[in-house]
Amino acid sequence: MSTLSIQIPESLADQLREWAAKEGVTVDQLLCSAAAEKLSALMTVEHLRQRALRAKREDFLAFLNASPDVPPLPGDEM
Repeated sequence: MSTLSIQIPESLADQLREWAAKEGVTVDQLLCSAAAEKLSALMTVEHLRQRALRAKREDFLAFLNASPDVPPLPGDEM
């Protein structure tokens, strides 16, 4: 494990302590979980960006043309 020393506003530190207590975890555990969630979201966005760069419009249109032209299922209407 690594040790990081960060400075955060007191109001944020208070909220972290409150949430950690509510969740029954330490502030360290809460911050570790929050950092992992954020990194996962950032990495997902980057992965999708990279996939989009490789995408071909013709392939997308071919996929749409091959899809059946049927009405949406009940509850899926817009």
